Amino acid sequence: MTDLGPVAWPPEPIRTERLVLREPGSRDRTAFVELLASPEVHTYLGGPRPRDELERELPEAPGRWPGSFAVELDGAMVGRILLRRATEHRRRAAVGKADLGYLFLPRVWGFGYAAEACAAALDWFDGVLPGEPVVLTTQTANVSSMRLAAKLGFTEVERFWAWDAEQWLGLRPPVTQSA
Repeated sequence: MTDLGPVAWPPEPIRTERLVLREPGSRDRTAFVELLASPEVHTYLGGPRPRDELERELPEAPGRWPGSFAVELDGAMVGRILLRRATEHRRRAAVGKADLGYLFLPRVWGFGYAAEACAAALDWFDGVLPGEPVVLTTQTANVSSMRLAAKLGFTEVERFWAWDAEQWLGLRPPVTQSA
């Protein structure tokens, strides 16, 4: 995966009704460790990484590249949104397209924050790279992620087996700008 190419980065913070999407910074390092070490967060992602390994290996300001957003609620990072170009993927239908990924701390699950943040990130993406499709991959067993994909306008391209589980690849068609 690589970045999104020629987009101005970082953008001004994106404000939604309850959240702020912004460039990650050093103040977010603890939340990144918590996200990446959480067994709940990584139930469908192959398992968490060891906390001590993350503490040693994560840079002071993790996740700083175009398309990587820290999601802030009440001044604290509670999640992460990623929009990255899929240069390599297990499925040919995804290669070259932007790939949406997201992680949220379990304490904020069930409040609609993922939908709100992902919709805002996709709106930003449509503004900077109009006419480009976006893909999303999740395990079919991840019912919440499957519901979110449908809510965001992704439709099934295919299902495939990887990482010892059935995966779902969805596509959100390009949004065209009206004249």
